[in-house]
Order: sequence, then structure tokens, then C-alpha cells
Amino acid sequence: MVSIEQTEEKKKQKNTRLRIAIQGVAGAFHEIAARLCLKKEEVEIVPANTFTELVDMIERDDTVDGGLMAIENTIAGSLMKNYTLLQNSNLLIMGETFLRIKQNLMVLPGTKMEDLKAVHSHPIAIEQCLEFFKKYPKIKLVDSADTALSAKMVRDGQLTDVGAIASTLAADLYGMEILAEGIETNKKNHTRFLVLQHKKRAKQHPQSNKVSITFCLSHEVGNLHSVLAVLAAYQLNLTKIQSAPIIGKPWEYQFFVDFIMGGNIGFELGIDALRPITQKLQVLGIYPQGEHFEY
Repeated sequence: MVSIEQTEEKKKQKNTRLRIAIQGVAGAFHEIAARLCLKKEEVEIVPANTFTELVDMIERDDTVDGGLMAIENTIAGSLMKNYTLLQNSNLLIMGETFLRIKQNLMVLPGTKMEDLKAVHSHPIAIEQCLEFFKKYPKIKLVDSADTALSAKMVRDGQLTDVGAIASTLAADLYGMEILAEGIETNKKNHTRFLVLQHKKRAKQHPQSNKVSITFCLSHEVGNLHSVLAVLAAYQLNLTKIQSAPIIGKPWEYQFFVDFIMGGNIGFELGIDALRPITQKLQVLGIYPQGEHFEY
């Protein structure tokens, strides 16, 4: 379960809806994840064009209560730019959710496969469906900023020779007809989303059992081994470790680590034990483990 505190301004207005920022327009997979993750709340979606705009919106707009941001995909891997955005922000991770991504080819009602000259979608969505389009070599695949935005563009332009790859929610919202459902090559295609909120109003959930941290290590023998040994000694179950080179510091690396609390030893003691053997250690969030959803 995930909880998001409303802004003080919203509380004064007695507005019970949570305003949640997402990357993309209505019908995007981010919206589906947000509504499933915060299913016990009344949610109003606030669209952002880019992940940078999304983070900026949560930081600066007092009417936005929080946001959802994709962080990794089982096929495309980690979104390293989003890790950097999070690290350099005033946001904390308040929760996570996992969504099975199902890609669908959609068109204006009445358009047939043989009518299509082009199909638009986000480049990652297109990459996930390349095997399907090998059967249709005459169709041009065109990158766009967002899956749902592609469906909206086809609808708004009444394009009878262009299709889009997007969610079933986008098809419903924009009155599109699904020509082919579930066209992604790998059916075990899941995306992990982080629930984010500004540090100044974030309150840790009582059922929090997962921690995300980041730190730097120099390229010396045994450094990473020492970190892993501390995690093991304090019964902190490592669920992810991701490294990235530090620009301007050859052979030095930034690490992003997730672990689940275990045993009777407080995770704070483990983090304190890591500080002397790491550099610039930062806690990115303490939150409940996320649920997995199909849509």
C-alpha cells in the first residue's frame, strides 16, 4: 500500500483528490500505474511532457501532491537519466509499483492493416514490438514522445493511414480501434514505477520495508565487496544494484542500491556502517514493497 500526503494548500481547500504528475498524456502507462497503485484514492492526473518536467512539477508546484516515474523495464533495463534526476532532486521515493506492459496496435475505426503507411509510438514501445512488424515491412515505424500521445495525434488528425502503439486505456479514451492486441515480442514485459513526493511533506509509511540508497565508490580492490558484506551482516536483502560512471572522475562509480529490511537489526545501523566505506551516501527513499499489476 502507498500513501501520499496532500499539500497544505490542498488541505485548506478541502480538496480530497490527489493531483499526481505523470510523464505523458491521459491514457499513458504512467496513468494506469498511478491509478492502480493509488487505487484507494481519488486521483487527478497532471501530465508532463518529459521526466525533467515531471520532477520539476513535483518540486515547484504546490498544487501537485506527488508523481509517478518509470525507473526500469524488464526488457529495456534501467532508465539511468531518471536515477540522476532523482538523485539531484528534493524528492523522496514513497512507494513503487510494477505494471505488466501490454502493447496494442490501434487505428481510427474502419482503418485496415493494408491501409497503414506508418505507426507512431515511443521508441521503447516500438523496440518492444519489432518482431510483429517484420510481417509488415512497408509500414514505417516513427518515434514519438509518448505512446498515448501517438494515439491522440492519430485521432486529432483523423489520420486514416497511420496507426499507434499504446495501451487499451488510450484506445478507449481516444476512440481508437485495436487492430492487434498484445503485439510486444516478450510477454514478460514489466515496468517498475516509483511514487515520488517532495521531501518537505513526505511521511514514511508505517509498513515500509524497502530502502533505496545511492553512494560513490573509487575503483579499488575490495570496495564493492565490503559494501555487500555489510548488507549481509545486517541482514539487508539486496534486490538491485546498478552502477554508473561518474563524469569527470575516471574509474569512479555511482551505485544505486535497493534492499529489503530483514531480521531484527535496524536498517539505520546498516546504513551507518556503510558511511565510512562509501562516499556521498544518500537515502533516496524508505517505502513499502510494491504490488505487481496486470492491465
